Amino acid sequence: MPSLPPQSGGPGAPLPLASQGSAAPDPTEPPRRTAFAEGADRLRSAATTEPGRLRIIGAVLALLVVAFGAVTAWQTTERAGAADDVLHSSQPLSSDAADIYRSLADANTAASSGFLAGGQETAATRERYEKDIRTAAAKLVNAAANSEPDSPSAATIARLNRLLPEYKGLVERARTYNRQGFPVGGAYLRYANEKMQTQMLPAAEDLYKKENQRLRDDYDAATPYPWAAIALGVLALSALAWAQHRNYRRTNRVLNHGLVAATATATVVLLWLVVGHSVARAGLNDSYDHGVRSLNVLNDARIASLKARGNENLTLVARGAETVEVGGEVVDAYDNDFRKDMDTLAKGLAAAEDLADDDSGEEPVTAAVGNMEEWHERHTSARAEDDNGNYQQALDKVIGDEGATGECFDNVDENLAKALDHEQTEFKQAAGDGLDAMTGLSVGAAVLAVLGAAGAVLGIGRRLSEYR
Repeated sequence: MPSLPPQSGGPGAPLPLASQGSAAPDPTEPPRRTAFAEGADRLRSAATTEPGRLRIIGAVLALLVVAFGAVTAWQTTERAGAADDVLHSSQPLSSDAADIYRSLADANTAASSGFLAGGQETAATRERYEKDIRTAAAKLVNAAANSEPDSPSAATIARLNRLLPEYKGLVERARTYNRQGFPVGGAYLRYANEKMQTQMLPAAEDLYKKENQRLRDDYDAATPYPWAAIALGVLALSALAWAQHRNYRRTNRVLNHGLVAATATATVVLLWLVVGHSVARAGLNDSYDHGVRSLNVLNDARIASLKARGNENLTLVARGAETVEVGGEVVDAYDNDFRKDMDTLAKGLAAAEDLADDDSGEEPVTAAVGNMEEWHERHTSARAEDDNGNYQQALDKVIGDEGATGECFDNVDENLAKALDHEQTEFKQAAGDGLDAMTGLSVGAAVLAVLGAAGAVLGIGRRLSEYR
């Protein structure tokens, strides 16, 4: 009997195509939607109901208040950090840079004064020179410790540290030959002065300018208003006011305790931010206008007086060996530099008098002006003696015990030091007040923002409970 073909679905029947692989997509079935699209649909659907709208409003209000607090904390932290740098870092380093310049210039002046005294160099002159060298070395160490390793300031400090022992060696050689009566001692001292004037003091001045620029950068970072935080605060308060007005129109209830609490915290943060930063800004601006500017002018004047004294001494050391042509006339190079430095000193003292804002700051500057005028008269008398061939009389009028120009220089330096101390105190007071005005603002803003966001959520939650 012939075999029949297997029946469909029987034990030997081949599987249908659909069971041999994945089912082919039905072209009539719409593509599956993404989770984002489904979420957007649910959000739109929720927005059509009052509970859904309230949830969205609550989330937006909480987000705005938290964002306001976060940006406030961020911007005030940055400004407080810059203000702290002004008070404790950049201004002290700027002052150290000025002290480095002053110490080097004063050491050069003391070295030339000791050279003029020859074997009769006083212990006070020698100690002054050594003290200036120690001060410069110590300030360089401090500046190196507080500067970035690869910064321009670090390179300048390294150069000064290399030049300082070279200068000391030249001065010691000049002293040694001078005591032995060898004229070559004057050449060594002039070479030491040249190294100081052309290499060390320009490097110290460059360091001073760099630190002053760093100080100005810190002021620029500390004083601008935090406009982003202020704008977010205004936006958050506007949104809270709108939400409460909306709530009043729908429920006829004047107050929602949660929203009122959120509004109160946001208002406190915004007022604290504006008032606190305004007070801080005023203090910092005052510390710059009546502190830093006066300090810079006084430091420049003090440096000019030191350079003038050094050139005055070197006029007698060189004895006409260095000359320049001025207006068709050959004059002593060091005496010409002395006159330039005295002009700079006079302008600096005039500017310092204009900037002084109280009697305590003005009195030492006025006294320094009188000392400078007397110095100029005594110097003219000493130059007349030297021009007439009376070298010893000229020397006595420059480094003598009484009635010498050195006495006037010391008085100028002492009065400028008093003025600097006064202005430094005023700077610290004003900058400290500015920094104190921002104390706690960043932490307080963050805490109040969290409380405000919680109040907004609770206020909206109370309305939502009415729909359950």
